[in-house]
Amino acid sequence: MNTMNNLFWYHMFFAAVYYIMTLTSRSDSVGYYLKPQYLSNWFEAYETGTKFIEFMAYPFINYLMFTYEMMMVLFAWIGYWGFVYFYIFFKENIKYKHTFQGYDLINVFIFLPNMHYWTASLGKGAPIFLALAMVTYGLSNLKLRKTALILGLLLVYHVRPHIFLFMVIGIVVGLFTGKQKVPFYQKFLVFAGSAVALVVMYDQIIGFVGLDGSNLLDSFDQFSNKRSFELAKANSGIDTSNYPLLLKLFTFWFRPLFVDAPGPVGLIVSFENLLYLYLALKLFSGGFVKFMTKSSALVKTGAVVFLATSLALAETLSNMGIIIRQKSMVMYFLLFIIISFMDYKKEIRVKRKQRVLELKKAREVEDLQLIQA
Repeated sequence: MNTMNNLFWYHMFFAAVYYIMTLTSRSDSVGYYLKPQYLSNWFEAYETGTKFIEFMAYPFINYLMFTYEMMMVLFAWIGYWGFVYFYIFFKENIKYKHTFQGYDLINVFIFLPNMHYWTASLGKGAPIFLALAMVTYGLSNLKLRKTALILGLLLVYHVRPHIFLFMVIGIVVGLFTGKQKVPFYQKFLVFAGSAVALVVMYDQIIGFVGLDGSNLLDSFDQFSNKRSFELAKANSGIDTSNYPLLLKLFTFWFRPLFVDAPGPVGLIVSFENLLYLYLALKLFSGGFVKFMTKSSALVKTGAVVFLATSLALAETLSNMGIIIRQKSMVMYFLLFIIISFMDYKKEIRVKRKQRVLELKKAREVEDLQLIQA
């Protein structure tokens, strides 16, 4: 309980920091507050993507007369609940305690500053973060949390349709390949529901990201090159169009790293990225491939979502500021994979130690029997 209280005030601190930043620099949150005031009715804003944030904000601004500051607090509160759901998800699915510099690693995860900064303001960051957290929370106990899963997926779809596509694919892959036994009827319902959702929403998802449904590969290549070029011209731009794929992914996951940090926020994020890099290196300690083949549906779902989203965003983003913001959506999936792998290795060590103790005890019994004989 104390952890959640501390987390709440920590998150509200970042909400205050973000608000202070808007007083001296341009922020999309101002547009999200002003635009609903000029709409003739609520459902005029009902679309996926950016417009959906205006749809969410409309009744609070036009019916309840929320001020800009009140909307900032409301969306910061929405972002806070994302951390609560992710915290529960981590705690339910990690068996052993893992530490970093003496601190519980799960607590370190939920107090990472970049996660809080971009989920503590009026905008897409808070609702998409809450939506992803609700999906993972629902998957953690599918039998009892179907409502959380469905609501989370609906919110993901409305805020970022392309992430919804990756989530659905990840869930299906996870349920059908994970080690835990999932009842056939649940697999069937999820598969059937996913298939129907994708058929119904396919054109809108593809259209949202500006792709040609009849020629996805070529249109995605053209889109990513154009998007990368446009973002590279902006402040904090980096030309990644000629980077090999692995370097693009490294840039998305682990940059900036001090030398290329765009301002004070970039320096703070650099420390966070150094932690990501340190933890990611643990995946190369041996046994990771075996772990993935034997891993749970949650780990496999997280891996698909993380890799698919990373590939899509790494191909299209070349602005350091936008990379810092967008990566907050998916890094918890990487952290879950890492800490699950650490759990797996600790489980092996514990079982090995138990076997040694059992053998030692068996030998002591044999020796005692020989002495008595």
